[in-house]
Amino acid sequence: MSEALAVVETAGTGTPVPAVSGARQFWRRLRAQRAALVAAAVVALLVLVALAAPLLTALEGQDPTTYHPTLIDSARGGVPIGSFGGAGADHWLGVEPQTGRDMFARLVYGARVSLGVALAATVVQIAIGVTVGVAAALGNRWIDQLLSRATDIIVSMPLMIMSLALLAIVPSSFPRPVLVTLVIGLIAWGTIAKIVRAQTLSLKGLDYVSAARLSGWGAWRIARRELLPGLAAPVITYAALLVPANISVEAALSFLGVGVKPPTPSWGQMLTAADVWYQAAPQYLLLPAGALFVTVLALTVLGDGVRTALDPRAASRLRVGTGRKDTTGTVNAPENATDGSTRGAARSANEKEASA
Repeated sequence: MSEALAVVETAGTGTPVPAVSGARQFWRRLRAQRAALVAAAVVALLVLVALAAPLLTALEGQDPTTYHPTLIDSARGGVPIGSFGGAGADHWLGVEPQTGRDMFARLVYGARVSLGVALAATVVQIAIGVTVGVAAALGNRWIDQLLSRATDIIVSMPLMIMSLALLAIVPSSFPRPVLVTLVIGLIAWGTIAKIVRAQTLSLKGLDYVSAARLSGWGAWRIARRELLPGLAAPVITYAALLVPANISVEAALSFLGVGVKPPTPSWGQMLTAADVWYQAAPQYLLLPAGALFVTVLALTVLGDGVRTALDPRAASRLRVGTGRKDTTGTVNAPENATDGSTRGAARSANEKEASA
C-alpha cells in the first residue's frame, strides 16, 4: 500500500532507481529560499538564547529579579543613572527604570516565557485540532455533525475576549505561563480542526485508503498508518504559522495585564511597564518591542518558507514545468527532473536547434 517504495526507471537502461524521498525534496526546496534559511538561523539563535538564559545571566553575573536601587535616580522618578539606561560591564543592556532590575536578564528570561508559551500552546492546538478533525471525518454522520458544530462554536469565539474573561477569573495562585498556554490552546484549535477534517475527507477516497479498509483495518489503524502521513504537510505548515500568532497573543495578554505576572519576566509585560518610560528611558520600550518584532517576523518568514517547501502543487510545477531558454539559446531541463528521459529530451532539443 502506501508503504511501498516508489521507483523510477532510468531512461535507456530499465534499471529501477529509488525515487527522491519527500524529506530530501523538502530540504532541497527549503534551502533554495534564502530568506527562509536566514529566518531559520534567527529562530535557532533565539531558541538557543532562551534555553541558555541561566548560563548567559550567570556569565553577566545578574538575575532577572534582583532590585538595584542604587542604580536609579529617585529624584527623577526612578530613571536609570548613566547613559543608555545604565549599560555597562555589569549590566550589558542597562537596568529597568524604577526597580533597577537587569534588562539583559529579563529580556533573555522573557524569551523563555514568550517562546515556551507559544510553542506549548501550538502543540495543544495541533493535538486537539487533529484529533477532532480526523474523528469528524472518519465518524458517522451524527459524530461528524456534532464535532463540526462544536468546531464552529470554537471558531466563532473571539480569542482575546474569551482569554481576558478566563484569565481574569482564575486564581492568581495558578501558574500563569501554564494558564496562558492552556487558554490559548483550548480556545484557538478550531481552524486546524476544519483544515484536518477537509483534508481527511479528500484522503478517504484514495485507492490505498480504500484498500486498507477492504483488508479489514480498523479506523484507528487507517488513521495512524495511512491518513496521518498525508496530513503531515498541511499540519506542519499551519503549525509554523501558528507560533508567531501565539507569541503575539501572549504579548497582548501580558500587555493588558492578564497574562504573565511579575516577577516572572515576559516581553509583553515589559511593554506594559514601559509605556510611561518611552521618553525618559526609551531602551526599556525598544528592547522588548524589537525582540518581539524580530521573533514574529523570523517565525512568519520561516513558516511561509515551510509552506512553500511542503506545497505539493509547487513541487509538481517544478517537476513538470517546461524547459526554458537562456540567453545562449540552450534549452534547460527543469531543475527537479529526476529521470533520464527529461534530460534526453533537453539534449534532443539542443541538437535540433544546433542543426537548424
